[in-house]
Amino acid sequence: MTTSQWDTIKRAARLEKLRQVPLALIIDSPWIPGYVGVNHLDFFLDPQIWFQSHRQIHREFPDIIFVPGWWLEYGMAAEPSVLGSKIKFWPNNTPSECHMLFNIEDVDQLAGYEVEADGFMALTLHRLRMQRQQVLDTGEAFRMATSRGPMCTAGFARNTSDFMIDLIEKPAWAHKLLDLSTRIIIDWLKAQARAMGPTVEGIFVLDDIVGFVNEEYYKEFCHPYLKRICDAFPPDWVKLYHNDASIEACLEHLPDAGFNLLNWGKQTDIADVKRRVGGRMCLMGNVNPLEVGVRGTPGEVRAATLAVLEKSGGEGIVLSVGGGVSPGMPRQNIQAMQAALAEFNQAHFGLRR
Repeated sequence: MTTSQWDTIKRAARLEKLRQVPLALIIDSPWIPGYVGVNHLDFFLDPQIWFQSHRQIHREFPDIIFVPGWWLEYGMAAEPSVLGSKIKFWPNNTPSECHMLFNIEDVDQLAGYEVEADGFMALTLHRLRMQRQQVLDTGEAFRMATSRGPMCTAGFARNTSDFMIDLIEKPAWAHKLLDLSTRIIIDWLKAQARAMGPTVEGIFVLDDIVGFVNEEYYKEFCHPYLKRICDAFPPDWVKLYHNDASIEACLEHLPDAGFNLLNWGKQTDIADVKRRVGGRMCLMGNVNPLEVGVRGTPGEVRAATLAVLEKSGGEGIVLSVGGGVSPGMPRQNIQAMQAALAEFNQAHFGLRR
């Protein structure tokens, strides 16, 4: 992100009045390799292909804020790899994780972790240090440290279905795994911030598995750990939470956890989300990413984008899709979102592109 783009995100997260609605998109390995036409393994393992892929997209869409920006990630491999998960790599798809914690009681037998030396966290940190100056030379910088959340990390290590059963049948052990996952995540985010440098002023936590529990279980098994993560970082940092599963159980509680920016899925209408947390969080969303973003026509993208913007009233929103950019979203549909936003900003703020 450029300094100007990051200033926009910070002001939006503080719910300051902006002179126009910005557009921000979460882009990562499910979308980028296919869009630029490279092999996934090359994208993950060749530092210059990774760099040039991001650079191409940033040059093609200079007016879009890409979040978190220059995301150096190995799919979802980093967090579960530290807990012993087997990671499989594919030439034309993101990595997949295989759970290895077959009995939750074995959490006490796991070796102590070192984020600087373990699994794909160690590789990511080395790459961040190795390519930091190359990113800075573009005029951009790393701004946010990123991690999967405690429920997601625990679910990947244990197997999500089994972990859901553990919450009911073995809650004490579930808390042990969540506590360990939370400690790892905090140390992981802090290690990234050190590797990225002093330009980092935000964290980005992704945890869709939170959407699998009801409000009672959210309060017991999710909220305390999410709050611990937010509390571990300065109060004035941008704290973005992503969950494109259900947010019904957690929505009202997220501001109290410490998050000030929310990216959510297609399931909950923006008017409802704004009514429930408007004034306490900035909303980043929520054009349908698959049925509209990937499969829709540019006209359908325009209509869906304008619908989201009109319901938002143009305040407390960063326009985005409802989640990350889905694999296969074409250039013309991204351009349709940009054109619809320009139309909205002109009508509501008198701004021309």
